[in-house]
Amino acid sequence: MSKNIYVGNLPWAATEEEVQDLFGQYGDVNSVKLISDRETGRARGFGFVEMGAGADEAIDALDGTVFGGRNLRVNEARPRPQQRPRW
Repeated sequence: MSKNIYVGNLPWAATEEEVQDLFGQYGDVNSVKLISDRETGRARGFGFVEMGAGADEAIDALDGTVFGGRNLRVNEARPRPQQRPRW
């Protein structure tokens, strides 16, 4: 079963490939999605990594480590809250 991981405090210059390589040291990375601002297209400094085996090890090992000069925040992603439909 795959696990969705929140990765916060990423450097704005980080690429999906760099994040995939970082997490790939701990197991199979299914996908990486870095979040960008809708209006400006600039990175927002966080993203999500979906992993199968090795997800728990990656969370434990990478939380608080320095990547690109910034201390990463890594934990299991919480589900999005249910939102009312906009009419």
